[in-house]
Amino acid sequence: MNLDNATILKLADHLETAELKAYDVTKITDDHPDMDWDDAYAIQDEIRRRKEARGNKTVGLKAGLTSFAKMKQMGVEVPVFGFVSDYMSCPDGGEIKTSELIHPKVEAEICVVTKAPLSGPGCHMGAVMAAIDFVVPAVEIIDSRYRDFKFDLKSVIADNTSASRFVIGGRPRELADLDLRTLGVVMEKNGEIVAMAAGAAVLGHPLAAVVMLANHLGARGQEIPAGSFIMTGGATEAIAVKAGDNVAVRFQDLGTVSMRFA
Repeated sequence: MNLDNATILKLADHLETAELKAYDVTKITDDHPDMDWDDAYAIQDEIRRRKEARGNKTVGLKAGLTSFAKMKQMGVEVPVFGFVSDYMSCPDGGEIKTSELIHPKVEAEICVVTKAPLSGPGCHMGAVMAAIDFVVPAVEIIDSRYRDFKFDLKSVIADNTSASRFVIGGRPRELADLDLRTLGVVMEKNGEIVAMAAGAAVLGHPLAAVVMLANHLGARGQEIPAGSFIMTGGATEAIAVKAGDNVAVRFQDLGTVSMRFA
């Protein structure tokens, strides 16, 4: 780590305040170019600690940057990881207030809930498959705190990978009843199709994101507890939304997730 603890605390306050008060900031590596990956996750950890100290529960884990093409473009070999808090959860079919957000975008996500803990290093696909309790569909509303959605990877990790809101819908299904690689996803905005994808868009298989998450946490002396809700990353591209938009995402074999923006 290159940043001292005081700087990490200051940057966590800076980014979380921007999230909670819904205003944008410039990416933090502009002022701290020597920041490393450990610093970035330490800032994220402090944001999580701040939320939990105020009584917010951490209700899930998330992966971002789960496209191979995007990882190659950004010069990284693994996705980035973050968390979601209880207040970020919104009801299926409900209303999301854009006044609480900066520049929201929506992504379709194939999500899982675990029934057994997962730990690395050495976590593999078989272990993850055995640990899955069920699969659910969701839409994540990402909202980077950085101006014009312009950031580098260390800055976005520190900003909790743009976590903002999420909506779980559809119906839970057993993993054995699904082929997550070929599972189709269609996103509609205001009744028009704006994105289509299959589960394989996420690292070739959505559960690969869970493998990488378990190994990432293992390297930091942590694990994925049993009962964890995990968002595996956007299967579709991120689509910008504004007040007045209605979004519905249809997941093959999993049902539909919908919301409106006010």
